[in-house]
This record gives sequence, C-alpha cells and structure tokens, in this order.
Amino acid sequence: MKTIRPLTLATALTGLVLLAACTPAPETTPTATPAPTPTAVPVTVNLEDVGAVIVASPAAGTDAISGVYVVTFDASDIVDRVMPAVVTVINEQRFDNGMLGQTEVEAGRGTGFIIDGSGHIVTNEHVVRGGTGFEVILSTGEKRDATLVGADPLSDLAVVRIEGSPPAAVEFGSSESLEQGQPVLAIGSPLGEFTGTVTSGIVSALNRDFPTNARMAGEGIYTDLIQHDAAINPGNSGGPLFDLAGRVIGVNTLGIPQSGITPVQGLFFAIPSDHVANIASQLIENGQVSYPYIGVEYQPISPDLAAQNDLPVDYGAFVLAVVPGGPAEQSGIREGDIILGIGDQQIQSQTTFTEALFDQAPGETVTVTVLRGNQERQFEVTLAGRQES
Repeated sequence: MKTIRPLTLATALTGLVLLAACTPAPETTPTATPAPTPTAVPVTVNLEDVGAVIVASPAAGTDAISGVYVVTFDASDIVDRVMPAVVTVINEQRFDNGMLGQTEVEAGRGTGFIIDGSGHIVTNEHVVRGGTGFEVILSTGEKRDATLVGADPLSDLAVVRIEGSPPAAVEFGSSESLEQGQPVLAIGSPLGEFTGTVTSGIVSALNRDFPTNARMAGEGIYTDLIQHDAAINPGNSGGPLFDLAGRVIGVNTLGIPQSGITPVQGLFFAIPSDHVANIASQLIENGQVSYPYIGVEYQPISPDLAAQNDLPVDYGAFVLAVVPGGPAEQSGIREGDIILGIGDQQIQSQTTFTEALFDQAPGETVTVTVLRGNQERQFEVTLAGRQES
C-alpha cells in the first residue's frame, strides 16, 4: 500500500490512495525486441466468442426497437485465454545481515502481464521500486527469475523480462475507443496472495486526473486515467484491465478506499493502454523514457481557481517561475504568463498541461500560446529532453 505524494493528489481529494504493491531498481540491460503494437482500430467481436448469452430477445416478426432483450456475458472463455499471461511479480531487496553478510528477502508483490514472445512483462514502477532482484510466479504456480528492463517513475510503469519461453502473451487494445459504461475485467493478485483473482465492472469514467498545486512541468503522473469499478486491492498494481475481447485496455494502478473519514466504494483507476504501449516500447528499446521538457513551474487553472482569483480564463497553466536558461525562458515566456496551449493541443477540461506537453517530442519546436495581461501571444519553443529512469 502506498499513499500518493502531495504533488500528485488533488487538494480537494483528502482521502487515501492505495497503490497495490511494493517498491524499483534502475539497473537495466534492455534487449531490442519488437515493440508492443496497440490495436488502433476497434474490431468486430462475435458475441459467442466473448461468452455472450442471450437471456431474452424480441419475438420473431416484432419491432426490435420496441422489443426488450438482455445479453449477459460469461467471461470464463476470455479468462481461460488470457490467464496464462497474467503473473505475480515479486520484488526482492538485499539487506545487510551483519555478521552473516547480505541477504535478499521479499519486499513486496504486485501483478504484471506478458506482452510478447520475448517474455517482457508490464507492471507498475512502484511494484519494482528499490528491488535488487525479481521473481515472477506464473499462473501455473511456476516460479521464474526476472530481470528489470526499465522503469519509469513519471508514468509509474515498468518492464521486467522472465527467463525461458513465456507461456502466453496478451495484446493491447485501443483505450482511445473506450466508452463510458463498457464492461471490463480485472485480473491480478490482491494482497499478493490471491493470485489469478478475476473481478468485473464497467468503465465508470474516462480522462480522470488528479489536479495538484504548483508543480514542475511533467511532475504529475496520474492523468487521463480510466475510472472503473472492477474491484482491485493492494497487490493488483500492474495488473491488466481487459475488454470483453480479451485485449488489455489499461493497467490497474490505484484505488481510493477513503476520503477523510468517509469510506469510499468502487473508485479504481487504470493507466490507459495507448499510453502504456508507448512507454513499454521505449523501455524495451532504450531502457528509459524521454520526455519533452519546457522548463516552467506552474499552477493548473480550474474554473474554481479562476473565479477565486478573478482570472480571465477557466483553463490553462499559470507560470509561477521559469527555469533559467530553459526552453521557456529562451523563447520569451516569463513568470505571470498563462499558457493556454502547446502545439495544436489546447489546455481545457479534458486536456491538462502535462498531456498537452507530452503530446510533443523532445527537440521539437512548437508554438506555445500564452495569455499575457489581456493579450494573447505565441512563442516558438524548442523543447528539450529529460529522462526518467
């Protein structure tokens, strides 16, 4: 269990946030392999293939629009197909045992899933954090040693690789095509012990963020999340969230069990698969992730904050400070400006500053739209690169 640090938790959200696992080591020896490929276009699914059972249907010859029919889903076939690719990830850490020398003990457990024939496994970064050794338990109970390929604290994603031939692999689906109310399945190892636990639910909401106070650009890691109500617990971190075609559409990462003294139910969040596939590809190919860097400290603007401070816009990033010599300062952006957009991404209710920034590439020159006083201005900014590893 882990509490999100203040810089990643909304001031209005005073409850606990549970991350389901442990803690990574940045030693990597990545091997170039084919990158996971997200399914860009939704596929047509045969209802029988995904376990659909028609409980009631319109009578023959009646108007289907006015008729009532119910379809339920038996997920057993999907679970049988994907379960061999879902694993438990064990974080082992080395400790000094005095006269007996050093010893390596289990420090925590999380969940992961195999994404290719090379044995690469995606999990959360907080699952592997601080680890000096790793072990993976397959769905059959077999244990295998694993090595850390790469870990990215900013996205809270990591990749480990098991030795030997993997028993199965799962595909990424497109999180871009998700819809509110869509059924989903979660598989993981709650509490690190109940391996292969399956829960079901629906997509409760999309594009969930945890707004924060002032922060350096890119310091927020939990943005654009999938909110769902398929139960997850500590130990589920890094586990897959599936659609009913058995494709991974998210990585289960956190839940909110309590807000203040008020118990909370059914609030769980997953990192969307399109983002996961991109990060996993970079970790496999390079062992690290390169992010665009603009060099500003900022305060996200919301309608409430705008009303309280009589600001002229409801959304944007209020520049609290610029990094000396950084891309923003070199382009002419200064303290007190309000950044409204980066490139063709406008900062609004569904697009945060971080999301707009990370849609760009390091080294790219982009147009940054800024409000200075009552005048809208544009600056050409050449973004630098930064690595999280």
